[in-house]
Amino acid sequence: MLSWQRFGSRRLLVFVGIVVLLGIVAVGVRQLSGRTEPSSRLASAAAVPVTAAVAARRDVPDVVHTIGTVQSIDIVAIQPRVNGPIVKIEFTPGQDVKAGQELFLIDPRPYQAALDQAQAQLAHDEAALKEAELDLTRYQTLARQNSIAKQQAEDQVYIVAQDKGTVALDQAAVETAKLNLEFCHIAAPISGRAGVLQIELGNLVGPQMIFAQSASGSGVASGQGPINPGAAAQTGSGSGLVLIAQMQPIYVSFPLPQTVFDKVRQNQAAGPLQVEAYSQAGKLLEKGKLTVIDNQVNVANGTVTLQAKFANTSEALWPGEFVRIGLVVSTRHNAVTVPAQTVMEGPNGAYVYVIGSDRTVHRVVVRVATRQNNIAVIESGLPAGATVVTDGQYRLTNGVKVEIQRAARPPEAVSER
Repeated sequence: MLSWQRFGSRRLLVFVGIVVLLGIVAVGVRQLSGRTEPSSRLASAAAVPVTAAVAARRDVPDVVHTIGTVQSIDIVAIQPRVNGPIVKIEFTPGQDVKAGQELFLIDPRPYQAALDQAQAQLAHDEAALKEAELDLTRYQTLARQNSIAKQQAEDQVYIVAQDKGTVALDQAAVETAKLNLEFCHIAAPISGRAGVLQIELGNLVGPQMIFAQSASGSGVASGQGPINPGAAAQTGSGSGLVLIAQMQPIYVSFPLPQTVFDKVRQNQAAGPLQVEAYSQAGKLLEKGKLTVIDNQVNVANGTVTLQAKFANTSEALWPGEFVRIGLVVSTRHNAVTVPAQTVMEGPNGAYVYVIGSDRTVHRVVVRVATRQNNIAVIESGLPAGATVVTDGQYRLTNGVKVEIQRAARPPEAVSER
């Protein structure tokens, strides 16, 4: 009986201990939850860091972008007019040459000899003409005196006429010989930059010769042509002694979609539109003016070919080069602009986050007129002077407080062109 009572009191003590222990644990949990709850509330109320900018008004050009090809206004392939070996090359390939500057000299000795011969023949025949004219005067006097037959005097008239024709023929031969001698001196017909030589010193050249490009880059001339005046320079690409390309000024040809062609044509009527040429890396190379609009639309691709003229004083544009073209069609005056990254796209269209005076953001739907040069032009929905979020939009919703970490740089000012 005594042992049973001891066992029961022991169970009671264990039960009481468990109850006390549970109470202590509950108090500890309550204290811990009381401490963490305020910190979680602070975390939920923390502001989201963002960058911001102010919507500003400025003049923004409306630019159409395309790809163009640089072309020389004039490019000629220098061709010889007479046969002979090249005895002088009086320029360096790749250098700038002036119109009229001598480039090559063909051996002039045969043509000097031909000129001397023609002049000698002319002197001989002029003397014969004078003799015939004296005989004619003498015969006519004697015929009037009936000292000789009238037929002899009449025949002498025709001899004088024949000698005059011979002298005129000799004079033409002299002029031809002088011209051929002049053609031995090959001069540049235009100012520009000389290209790679297609011949070498001592090569035999002549009119209508074919210049085969050798593996070393030089040319070997073959074939013979008549000694007569020929074309000094053949326009366009092709074979020749050397190519000369005009560098200043220079053209850039580029296609334009017919969808914007009418606007370009109308604005061009008020004055030449500005055209900007950029490298493939986006560096501005040169500014020029639109000068040529083709007279028909390419039915294959629905484009119109345009040409712009550039001064190219720094020779940043090179013939045959592909460049990026920006054609300034018009200018939007006093337009609302924001950095391009400010505008987000959603199910309902474009929108921006506007920061209120209490540092809370509100999503505002906007209509974007155009994007260019890292600038978005807002057509409607956003007033000038509004502060907008430029970075950090993906963590935002309506009513969220934000903290501006650093102000974004305003859109780069674009001058009216």
